[in-house]
Amino acid sequence: MKFWRYAYLDESELLTVPDGWKEPPFTKEDNPRGLLEESSFATLFPKYREAYLKECWPLVQKALADHHVKADLDLIEGSMTVSTSKKTFDPYSIIKARDLIKLLARSVPFEQAMRILQDDVACDIIKIGSLVRNRESFVKRRHRLIGPKGSTLKALELLTNCYVMVQGNTVSALGPYGGLKEVRKVVVDTMKNVHPIYNIKTLMIKRELSKDPELRMQSWERFLPNFKPKNLSKRKAPKKKVVKKEYTPFPPPQPESQVDKELASGEFFLKESQKRRKKIEEIKVKQAEALSKRQEERQKAFIPPKEKPVVKKQAVAISDKIDVQAIKEKVKKAKNKKLGAPPVAEVAQKDTANGKKRKKSKL
Repeated sequence: MKFWRYAYLDESELLTVPDGWKEPPFTKEDNPRGLLEESSFATLFPKYREAYLKECWPLVQKALADHHVKADLDLIEGSMTVSTSKKTFDPYSIIKARDLIKLLARSVPFEQAMRILQDDVACDIIKIGSLVRNRESFVKRRHRLIGPKGSTLKALELLTNCYVMVQGNTVSALGPYGGLKEVRKVVVDTMKNVHPIYNIKTLMIKRELSKDPELRMQSWERFLPNFKPKNLSKRKAPKKKVVKKEYTPFPPPQPESQVDKELASGEFFLKESQKRRKKIEEIKVKQAEALSKRQEERQKAFIPPKEKPVVKKQAVAISDKIDVQAIKEKVKKAKNKKLGAPPVAEVAQKDTANGKKRKKSKL
């Protein structure tokens, strides 16, 4: 009876989760006897994280103690270890504790890493170091993922509801399962030289389409943008383009030998004296042609060059409109003016006259 009831249901209805539904938490009543065996996980951390981990380790131990999981920090070996105890009842809590120490080792702050202990939160550590061979290209693409002042990373966090941390050769993401899938896709595409703005634009459109209940059961391909990759090769086109000949399965024809050429022209049947005479005539014809060319080149030196036509300069005619009387008056005025310094006698007379005037004024 149950089989026939589900047979008439649509498959998409079975896959959809009702809005507001949340899985009930795992309590001690679900597993009262606890675990049979002890499980433990350990991970190493870099030297620069030692001071931070030493400071926040009491908080980590307190948070894991609520789930009955033990945590140890070894500063000599540089490792963190989590293990279950006899009181541990949740078998998945050790997996959550393992992810917690992994996130702390990858420079995720304790406030964000603590969210991994929630049931609806997961994490994903994406290794990007091996995706790009060239180191310069890797640094550029990693910086492209972060964006100017972290704007691209912030937009990705808002659209996926995940916390994303780029550190060294890894990208740590923390959030819901659906968001982690989108974050991994964006990170991998960015490392494959696809700009993250294309995926961010697609996520924005999907976010708006998900608000419409009518479009939930339809395909969204007609709304999503289709970005075609442009492979622009920097190789310059060759000047001489070699045109390939059409392929033929038959071999090329055999070239003619000297005997075949002589048979075709009839020279094969001539006598030796006739052949010799013909060769001498051909040599004489070639010598005559070379002599004529040589004489032409010698005669070129005796050919006068073409002269340019001489352009006669037109004499500038003096116009009759010049006022002769005005010029004469200017010359007379110039003669009347005293040009240059005055003579020495006049300067002496003026100085004596000025001295007498000064004496009278003093008296």
